[in-house]
Amino acid sequence: MNLRLLALKIYIPSFIKKKKLEQLFDIVANAFGKPIPSLKGLSYKERLKAFALYTSKEAEKRIQAGQDPEGIKKRLFKNASILGQRLRKDLGIRSTREVMEMSSILYQILGIDFEGDASGEVTIKKCFFSDYYSPQVCQIISSLDEGVAAGLSGGGKLSFSGRITEGKDCCKARLAMPEEKP
Repeated sequence: MNLRLLALKIYIPSFIKKKKLEQLFDIVANAFGKPIPSLKGLSYKERLKAFALYTSKEAEKRIQAGQDPEGIKKRLFKNASILGQRLRKDLGIRSTREVMEMSSILYQILGIDFEGDASGEVTIKKCFFSDYYSPQVCQIISSLDEGVAAGLSGGGKLSFSGRITEGKDCCKARLAMPEEKP
């Protein structure tokens, strides 16, 4: 049993939630080539809403301008993968079960109801961001999910097969661990 993960499952201080959210803001701002909006004085929940609005607005701008989102998706993935790798190292994550436990913790911070099992199956029943994202924005921003999952798992691949933003009851995905990848 990974005691560090167990401690995080029990309680996550607000300052840690804010720090992780600020790291995500940095990743997204870097990918979009835009500065982070001021977060000074905002509560955690206000920061989460600001993140949803910021990511939605910046992605929509690119979609409306007809820009190919692949460059942004690659930058989001790469930077999020580095974050996942750091968490893997710092917390001693080794197994698929531990990847899923850490993912559950991260998604909890973001207001997402995440369930993942040891076989790599993922279900998201509720997502804070589904009220803010179009299907196209969700596909772009989910590169963050894919990158963090790759970093946490040591090179696994997260693939979505359905999303709430596409009108589904829940998001469905599967994490193929490195030894399973084709």
